[in-house]
Amino acid sequence: MKVTENKIDNLNLELTLEVAAADYAEIEKKKLAERRRTAEFKGFRKGMVPASLIKRVYGEQALVESVNQVIGQALDKHINDNKLRILGEPLPSEKQPENEWTDGGDFTFVFDLGLSPEVSVEVEKADTVPVYTVTVGAKDKAPMIENLKKYYEEKKEEKSDEEIEKEVTERLHAQYKNEADWRQTKDIRDYFVKKADVQLPEEFLKRWLLEANGGKVTKEDVEKDFPGFAEDFKWQLVRGTLMQKWGFQVEDKDLQEQAEAFARYQYAMYGIGNVPDEMVKEMAVNMLHDQKQVERLVEQVEDRKVLDKIKETITLKPTKISAAKFREL
Repeated sequence: MKVTENKIDNLNLELTLEVAAADYAEIEKKKLAERRRTAEFKGFRKGMVPASLIKRVYGEQALVESVNQVIGQALDKHINDNKLRILGEPLPSEKQPENEWTDGGDFTFVFDLGLSPEVSVEVEKADTVPVYTVTVGAKDKAPMIENLKKYYEEKKEEKSDEEIEKEVTERLHAQYKNEADWRQTKDIRDYFVKKADVQLPEEFLKRWLLEANGGKVTKEDVEKDFPGFAEDFKWQLVRGTLMQKWGFQVEDKDLQEQAEAFARYQYAMYGIGNVPDEMVKEMAVNMLHDQKQVERLVEQVEDRKVLDKIKETITLKPTKISAAKFREL
């Protein structure tokens, strides 16, 4: 089989595969032989159906399956042998010529590949990201104070204005502390994605997302959601680069700890506190038996390790901001 590369640019590659009869003939022969062993036709004993009849009935299917098999093998081999770092999966090119499925014929297939960009980024003391402390004023407290007063009146509980204001202040400080932490994480991610200047093969990825979702999303859906997807994807590439740069690994104990932390968070979301350790561990074990959950946990561990190291290294600039201004960010 002949494989030809056509480099479109640094992020896009075109592969042309020329398949000759000799490339798939042996596989096709084995597939037809297997069909003959298992096929049941009226008037013939199992395994005794004439080969000519098997080929007439199943020949095209065996041909297509055989050619697809050698194409898949050739693509994997070329990607691995040439150490191509691809994004998603190879996609049939719009330049794909029409093939006639004739036994013994030659076939040509053209595929588009999206290549992962080379990511280079340094994390230095000179890198500065704000750390927000949100100030809570009387106007911010007023609506919650009124609501709490009504709540305690309905519950027939005696609460002084000072007690209610104190409770509101504590609640709002806790709320804005969580929001400020989330904002800090977002700002760090955005800062280093921008600093790394990560470029993606965007048109290829849009096509791949459409194909990968198998008709569950439209082209319009992909266009609408792509900016968010692209930013997340760029951060994954930056995070992966820093994991490698700093020699970080995701250990089994990291996954166990992350699973248990998430389990406690889940119980807390349902208002269940002081959960026994055995219940937490049981939930964590169930999560670690689910591949999708494990993949999500791996991402969370990588995020934590990389972000913690970044925070230790860069300059975090304390910044006071009003609640109103913070909401505008």
